[in-house]
Amino acid sequence: MISGIQSKLFEVIKHTLREDETLGLVVSDVLSLSTDAVYRRIRLETLMTIEEVRKLCVHFNISFDALMEIKSGNALFTYLQLNQGDFTIEKYLEGILNGLGRLRSINDAKLYFSINNVHFFQALNFPQLVRFRLFFWAKTHLLLPEFKDRKFDHEKISRDAFSLGREILQAYNRIPSVEIIDHEMMRGFLRQVLYYLESDFFKDPQYALFLADRVHRWLDHYKHQAEVGKKFIFGTEVPASGSDLSLYLNDTINMDTTFYYEGAKKKGVYLTHNIMNYLHTTDEHYVKDSWGILDCQIANSSLISQVNTKERNKYFNAMVNLVDDYKLQFQHIIELR
Repeated sequence: MISGIQSKLFEVIKHTLREDETLGLVVSDVLSLSTDAVYRRIRLETLMTIEEVRKLCVHFNISFDALMEIKSGNALFTYLQLNQGDFTIEKYLEGILNGLGRLRSINDAKLYFSINNVHFFQALNFPQLVRFRLFFWAKTHLLLPEFKDRKFDHEKISRDAFSLGREILQAYNRIPSVEIIDHEMMRGFLRQVLYYLESDFFKDPQYALFLADRVHRWLDHYKHQAEVGKKFIFGTEVPASGSDLSLYLNDTINMDTTFYYEGAKKKGVYLTHNIMNYLHTTDEHYVKDSWGILDCQIANSSLISQVNTKERNKYFNAMVNLVDDYKLQFQHIIELR
């Protein structure tokens, strides 16, 4: 095996580890080798066998083909693999929670991200919004066979899904974040509700109005967090101390949802793709470029958390008016039936 590829393999593995894990001990467990033998491989004193490489690539979900082609302008990404017939809300949420496990282990972690359409983490305060969003994705975009003839029904989210969602929300709330929103936030979500109502995909058309009311509550709660500059779960008291929320308003449009995280020793980026799936990378150059773009977005946006009350109220009032406009459309369609 070429030593350069071996070196790169260990570099990629190192970026996947939690801060409380050491490269030598983890690889030693995977390969069933002594730590001395592992460190000889890390120092490139011993070349690895094909079987050892295979074990590491499988365990850490690394593409060996992509590893061989790494060069300037290329980056390695991992993603949540969704197989037909294997999609459930629970499995999707488990994937996100596993990803957050990486952030929970980082000392002094902080999040920076732009929001395109739906703020998934904040939406977890209202599980009905998340359930509709995932149902729409599975039925209309992924075209999963088991959703083909199903209508969206008014039912509670499962206990397991609720528990996973709450864990994700708690993990997000524990990490200080800088968030960039725009004037298009939730417009796409409301258009999806309208599309399902017009297509007769609701078992009970009145549920469209229920979802609009939940968006109202969501906006009120997000605004409240912006006012105090702290993140907390809907229905709980404002914490005396806790993770900071810095909210910025982009007067143009956020073209995508990008999550950049950094800590004392680690940095990485999550990108949404295929509507609601996500990619993750710790590639140094890509992460640096992504931060550069986000930093420029922040510089060109207006801070509306804790300060700038006039702009904050103006923005959230406009969002409430947007929801009301859609509610009128929903009501009109329902009355014509």
